Amino acid sequence: MGIFQTANATSITSATLDKTTYLAGQTGYVSVSIYIDKNDRIRVTELTTTISYYYTDNTVYQQKFFTSTTLPDEISAGQTETYQIPISLPTNIANGYTNPLVETRTELWNQQASEWRYSDHPTYTLKLYIESPYKEQYETLKTTNANLNNNVNMLAVTTIVFAGAAAFLMFLVFTRRTRPIPQA
Repeated sequence: MGIFQTANATSITSATLDKTTYLAGQTGYVSVSIYIDKNDRIRVTELTTTISYYYTDNTVYQQKFFTSTTLPDEISAGQTETYQIPISLPTNIANGYTNPLVETRTELWNQQASEWRYSDHPTYTLKLYIESPYKEQYETLKTTNANLNNNVNMLAVTTIVFAGAAAFLMFLVFTRRTRPIPQA
């Protein structure tokens, strides 16, 4: 679901959305795994997802979402840490695909100077699909029509059965032979 990109000390090994399809106005999150491949520890100072939106009126808008984890957060050498970034889509977003960009800024611990130094800025691109609200309406209408069709068929079958029973009873009444009333 994305493009793997390696940085100098850190890399984003994966970034995934919690759903395969979103509707306008829905919320969710991006899970991001960050790996350190150096011998010293790193500190994650910023972790974001930026989504470029196209509104239904063709206006372009860009929104940046930040991780819910308190930063900075340290990761030990050779370790992977997973974070979540909550996202919330606007209600008037246009349907279709967009490519959110996950970015992180890190600092590498410099053992000799005993200080944090700016290190990397790895990125990761996702593919997010926003489904048309009309599809959901279509699915609901299709289900409603199927239920209505079933009800009409059931009504037709019931009517035919009752009409057949009524015709049979009428047949019995009219074909019954009349007998003379016995005289006492």
